[in-house]
Amino acid sequence: MKFVKSLLAASMFMTLAIDTQASVSSQEAAQLGTNLTLVGAEKAGNADGSIPPYSGGLTTAPASFKAGDSMRPDPYANEKPLLVINGRNVDQYKDLLSATTVALAKRFPGYRIDVYPTHRTAALPQKVLNNSRRNAIDAKSLEGGLAIDNVLPGVPFPIPKSGAEAMWNFLLRYQGVNIHSKYDSWNVDSAGVASLAITGEAFISFPIYEHLSKPFNNSDIYHQMKLSYTGPARRAGESIMLKNATNPLHFPGRAWQYMPAQRRVKQISVLAYDTPNPGTARALELYDWTLVGKQEMIVPYNTYKLTYARDAKSLTTPNYISPDFVRWEKHRVYVVEGNLKSGSKHIYQKRRFYLDEDSWAALASDQYDASGQLYRGSFAFLSQSYDQQVPDATPFMTYDLSRGSYNINGVVGPHGGIRYIEPLSTAQWVPESMAGAGVR
Repeated sequence: MKFVKSLLAASMFMTLAIDTQASVSSQEAAQLGTNLTLVGAEKAGNADGSIPPYSGGLTTAPASFKAGDSMRPDPYANEKPLLVINGRNVDQYKDLLSATTVALAKRFPGYRIDVYPTHRTAALPQKVLNNSRRNAIDAKSLEGGLAIDNVLPGVPFPIPKSGAEAMWNFLLRYQGVNIHSKYDSWNVDSAGVASLAITGEAFISFPIYEHLSKPFNNSDIYHQMKLSYTGPARRAGESIMLKNATNPLHFPGRAWQYMPAQRRVKQISVLAYDTPNPGTARALELYDWTLVGKQEMIVPYNTYKLTYARDAKSLTTPNYISPDFVRWEKHRVYVVEGNLKSGSKHIYQKRRFYLDEDSWAALASDQYDASGQLYRGSFAFLSQSYDQQVPDATPFMTYDLSRGSYNINGVVGPHGGIRYIEPLSTAQWVPESMAGAGVR
């Protein structure tokens, strides 16, 4: 059940306890499409040229890509690293790395960060971009930051003024509309032994993006997911469904589980405050959140080799994901930090998220315990689905630095990659449909 709760929370709605922020001025909004992209990223490169100007993202597939395929070849497979960072030189670059990355480099002699040329590949449909520009003026946050209003499908706050607004951008970013994949989740213990935790089939839907001209209201479902487990044998036949609306105060997230042994579908709690996945932002109502600012960082990016790796076992080396599969690049990120409120209880005293300026994906996060020690750290592996105009961050992983173990979830390469599909029928998104899917 702990794994189930963590998996649920990895995609669950985050609650935000921050004062409501006013919309940006028309003068500020005028930057969108000029010196800023329509989602708020800086168009210009950086001073030394290591981050290039934004030129529209990657929208042309490499010649090796077969139209309609769900396995996407790496367009940068022939590039070589510009820099290799490891325990011997990590202190020179620590200001460009997450605390977890630095800790791993210092702890494990074989760990390395291969830094490649930066490619700003994130690209979105034009309608989503146009909506994001309109949201800059029209979007509003409600309930002290817990909900939003008058938002078109797109980035709600392309010029964020608070941590809450930046996290809304992360939560509601464009990830496609309907997605289907088969995947694995692997655990690697402190002894370096890799074990299969889950093999499953996932259907993920973002219904607010099915009608791009319609503002969504606080009762609309923005995200729903249905998982059916096919392995290992002890988990085969289980299934989970969850739904999240844009206002959790009035329309809280709901989740259901089907267990073959019980032969019934039951509603379950969606609360899981300890999950460390970078895509998770549950329990934010317990924190005081700050938009620290923007900085240059070396982060996983354009990780086609990892995302579409056909042999999962080759990824799961002892102590850390095999460096041979992880591509790192320098990008600009928004840094959002949360500190636990006085009187609140949580296993994390402090949380820090790093949000990509071009896609709003959370590329990394650091979590600290009550004593202020780095406890866990997470990474998401971003690659552009160049045939679909979708920045995808399906694989994600968590290092437990206190136990010396890690988990990688969303391993889709062995099962044919990431598919963008037509919507499921309404009947397939009701809890009763889960019993039919949960068959041993």
